[in-house]
Parts: sequence; structure tokens; C-alpha cells
Amino acid sequence: MGSIRRPRHRRVVHPVPDPGALRLPCGLGAGPRSQSRHPRTGTPRGTHAAWARHGARGVKAEATVSQVVQPAAEGCPRLVPWQSVSRGICPGRTALPCLLAALLGLGGCAAVGPDPVAPQIPVPAAWQTALELPVVEGTAWWQGFKDPRLDALVAQALAANPDLAVASARLAEAAALVRAERSDLYPIVDGLAEGNVFSRSDPGRDLDVVGIGGTLAFTPDLTGRQRRRIEAAIGTLNARVADLADARRLLVAGVVEEYIEFRRTHAQLKLLDRALALQRQTLAIVEARFTAGLAARMDVQRATADAARTSAQRGLLEAARTDARITLAVLLGTHAGELEITPPPQIEGDPPIYGAGPGAGLPAMVVRNRPDLRAAEARLLAAVSGIGVEVADLYPTLRLPGRISASTGSATALTGQLFGVLGAVLDLPLLDAGRRRAEVAAARARADAALALYQRTLLTALNEVENALVAIRAAEDRRRELEGAVAASEQAYEQLAALNREGLATFIDILDAQRVLILSREAYVDSEAGLARAVVALHRATGAPTGSG
Repeated sequence: MGSIRRPRHRRVVHPVPDPGALRLPCGLGAGPRSQSRHPRTGTPRGTHAAWARHGARGVKAEATVSQVVQPAAEGCPRLVPWQSVSRGICPGRTALPCLLAALLGLGGCAAVGPDPVAPQIPVPAAWQTALELPVVEGTAWWQGFKDPRLDALVAQALAANPDLAVASARLAEAAALVRAERSDLYPIVDGLAEGNVFSRSDPGRDLDVVGIGGTLAFTPDLTGRQRRRIEAAIGTLNARVADLADARRLLVAGVVEEYIEFRRTHAQLKLLDRALALQRQTLAIVEARFTAGLAARMDVQRATADAARTSAQRGLLEAARTDARITLAVLLGTHAGELEITPPPQIEGDPPIYGAGPGAGLPAMVVRNRPDLRAAEARLLAAVSGIGVEVADLYPTLRLPGRISASTGSATALTGQLFGVLGAVLDLPLLDAGRRRAEVAAARARADAALALYQRTLLTALNEVENALVAIRAAEDRRRELEGAVAASEQAYEQLAALNREGLATFIDILDAQRVLILSREAYVDSEAGLARAVVALHRATGAPTGSG
């Protein structure tokens, strides 16, 4: 019986090792890595779920890494790490040519690693608190206060705020880094020139050699590593754009809030002057009556205490007004002494009342409008692209170095030569004690963290809008009630004053009515400022546009 000849080489196809069934191109997916289960809980690895109480009802915000990566397209070739090649995919002496041909053939496919896509997280269809505010579209929201001084302050802040300058510089940096990353897709060509002097023992036989030439360095992006780096850089650029818009959002809201506080304290100081003048007038009458023996000393003491208590509030109000002025100066990028609203302007009336402006919109609009949400999304996509950058290190890297040079001898020798070389260097990852796979795992963890941060930012934004809507409704109710309280207190004081002139009311009654009237007016001014601040909080929470700088 004849012997059976065994084939010299046996073709063995190994599965793609972890991480993540790394597929080449044509629409890459997260692979089995994103579908693996936790050994104890049985939940998919890389899954993040966030639950938040959204007012009276619960709103579920859940997303996984698989929601921000794109599945692999059918028919896309699979690229395996070099360790699998060494085990028999391209055996024998043909391994290197086989691998080079495979790498060059796959250069047109998509990059390794997951493709970043925007996360889809459900949001409520409507707000829980229904609120009807006057809406005028197409105007800046702070112009709804109809205060030219406020408009000028906002314009000055947008032009000179240091935080905006920092955000603009970081945006320019990110744009430059995108250009730098894109340049790495192309060969690098450098020129060189060198000169050497060779001295010989024979007199007059020194030889000068001059050479000129150039070098070439090119790394074909076969695995898409550089394309993933470009994606990550673009994601960072988009995040910087959103950061600048977010800085403008917070700046405008801060300027308006500090201006409201300045107006509130100024109005309170004017109200304090009116109250103190009234109390001092009452004190003079009581003292005169006491001198005439028509009033008790206790009446004088109570009137003196009321006037002193009112006067003591001046220091606190002036400190609050000064603090608002200094904070405004910082936001406007100037010194407090250079701010135009000092000394205090002649502002009549109470804190500004909001008229009309952009509407609150629906929750889905907040997701599109909030710059901090857009920044969190861009950083998430950049982190997902970073996975592909680390995955590419698991595969061989091809480098094509080259050099061309021409050298000439001295004027006496008149010799010359042209020399050129073009090579190919294949960098094969063999042993690294698990470093490359650890870096892939770290990149996946960064993407998971970015996803969790996006979820948190979204939930925070939705809750801020709900809180602002509730605050506006509460402030409107309080202002309406205090307006009635002020009117009733004024009537009560006038009636008691008339009764006192007829001898039918005591000065104790007058002092009590006077105290209630002063407190009602102070509370009303505070309610107006509170309503204005609630409106500011709503527009800050909804991400109302502030224009482009």
C-alpha cells in the first residue's frame, strides 16, 4: 500500500483576536467586543444606563457604546494581527510578499475600529410645566428687557471678555492640529546639503566634497490609523467650536444677571432712602409729642429703633451693589473704576421686566441648541475614533523611506556621482507584554466615560429647563401677590394716618403700618429681580443663541 503524501503546508485560518472582531473598512463595526457579557451580571460590557427623576415622572436615559459605532458592512475584508499571519495564513517564504500585497490591496478600505455616530438618547416630548411667555423670534433674548444700557454692556462683554479670547485661541489651536493631522497622509520630502573636506598627507592634495540631495518619508495609511486620528482631531475641533458658543452663552447670562443685581440693589437703596426719610419724619413728630407730654417715651424708643434698623441695611446693599459692579467689570474685561455705570447711574424704577423674546421650544430643540451638549457629543465621537487609532497599532505598519543625493569632488578632481535609494520597512508587532491591547482597552474606557458624560450633560440640561420654567411661574405668582400687598399696605398706612390726625389711632399703629409698607415694597422689588433672574436662567438652560463672535 502506497504512502500518502502530506501537504507541505497546511492552511490555518485563525479567528480575529480580541479586541472587537476588528474589521477593516467599508463600514467598520464594534464587533463581538461590544456584545460580550459580564461574567457575573450578564449585561453587555461597555453598557451605561442612566436613570433620572424628571420632575414627577421618571425619564430613562440609556445608551451603550454600540449606539455610537456603526455595524460592519457585508463583504468587507477582515484584517488580522501579525500573530495570526505568523501561524499560517501566509506560510513559508511567501509570508512577507503575501502580507505586503494584502496590505497594499486593503489600503482603499475603511479604517479599523468603530465608526463614530451620534448617540440616540430619548428625551421627553414636552415639558412638564406649561408656560406661555411672549415670543418674538429673530431677536437676541436679552433685548426682551428693552434696556439700552444692558444691550451695550452685553456687546462690550462679547467684544472684550478674556474667557472668550481663551476659547477662540483654543479653537484656532484645534483647527491647526486638524491641518497637521491631514498633512500626515502625504509624503514628507526634505532637502539636504552637506560639505566635507578631506585632508591628505600629500601637500596640495586636499579634497573638497559637496553633496546635495533629498529624503523621502512616507507611511501609507493601510489600516486607517491616520484617518482615525484626523476624525479625532475634527471631533476635538467641533468640541472647541461648541465650547466657544457655550462660553458666549454663559457670559451673556452672567452679564444680565449681574446687571439685574445692580439694578435691584440700586432700587433697594432708593427705596431705603424714601423709607428712612418717612421714619425720621415720624420720629420727629413723636419726639415733639413726647416733649409736649402727648406721647409716651416708649413711642419715641420704637420710632428710633425702626429708623436705626432701616439705616443699618444701607451697608449691606451698597456692598452688594459694589460686588455686582466689580463682577460686571471682570465680565466686560475692564477695571471696576473704568466701568461706565460708576458712579451709580440715575436709573428710575425697579429691576428690568422681561417683555418678549425667543421661546423655550421643545426638549428635542434643547439637544440641538445647547452648546455644551454639542461639545460633549463631539468629544464622544472623538473618543470613539481614538479606539481605531489604538486598534491600528495591532497590525503591521509599512514605511517607505527614500533618499537621493548627488556629490561632486573639488574643482581639481571634477568627479561626481548620483545615488538614490528607495526602501520598504515593515514594522511587525510581535511581543509587547500586552501593551497594545491594554491601550485599546483604555481607549474603549475613554469612550465609555465620554458617553456617560454626554448622558449627564443631557439630563442636567433638561432638568435646568424644567427648574427655570417652575421658577418663572413661582416668581410671577409671588410678584402678583406682592403687588397687591403693596397697594393694600399703602392704603392701610394712609387710613391710619388720617385716623391718627383725628385722635382715633395711636402712633404704635402708625409705626406698625409703616413697617409693613416698607417690607412690602422691599419684597416687591426682590420679586421683580427674582422673575428677571428666572427668565435669564430659562434662556441659559435652553441654549438661546447669542450670535457668532
